[in-house]
Amino acid sequence: MSEQTEEITQESRGLRLVAVLLGLTVVSGLIDAVSYLGLGHVFTANMTGNVVVLGFAAAGAPGFSVPHTATSLVCFLIGAAAGGRSSRWLGEGSRRRWVRLTIATEAVLLGVCAAVAFAAPHATATVYTLIAVTAFAMGLRNATVRKLGVPELTTTVLTMTLTGLASDSRAGGGSGRRSPRRTASVVAMAVGAFLGAWLVTDHGLAIPLLVAAVGAGVLAVVASGRE
Repeated sequence: MSEQTEEITQESRGLRLVAVLLGLTVVSGLIDAVSYLGLGHVFTANMTGNVVVLGFAAAGAPGFSVPHTATSLVCFLIGAAAGGRSSRWLGEGSRRRWVRLTIATEAVLLGVCAAVAFAAPHATATVYTLIAVTAFAMGLRNATVRKLGVPELTTTVLTMTLTGLASDSRAGGGSGRRSPRRTASVVAMAVGAFLGAWLVTDHGLAIPLLVAAVGAGVLAVVASGRE
């Protein structure tokens, strides 16, 4: 077996990136359920919603916080910058290694959040810690997913996915070729949000964060470098 063939075989070992990114989309639903329902109506994975929430908070709408939302936005951007740096360091080597390291880092960060939530669930510092660390983790992941460039799977934003699902469908005059992937992405986000909302409502913040950390950890172990 040639060195190039062996390298391709190594990269292909594990779960395809499409399935991995769908799994991360479920994790995103969990994280936004935790942040929106448990951390004062702020998003830490969905920055489109967060910009809107910041506008609500700045206008004085009840139930929203400028400091919480600004913390999320800033930490997400820092995470995205870190993701851009790591993509340049790791992206030229093994794609499988790059993906696994990034998702493993996310899993560790979410695990830290779960530990903090278990230790001091009602402390003010806990709220800011969870917002900051989950937003950083989502920024890191989003930068990586963007560099990977797997079509239709952003893992956190669904507006263009839903637009493509409708406009490229047969009803919209298209072929509907990518409809299964787009539909799976929407379903994955909804499943994550449902699971997160149920866990937050019945069990507080630590359990859903732990579930998200374990889920990301499993994906880090099984991910391959192939789409």
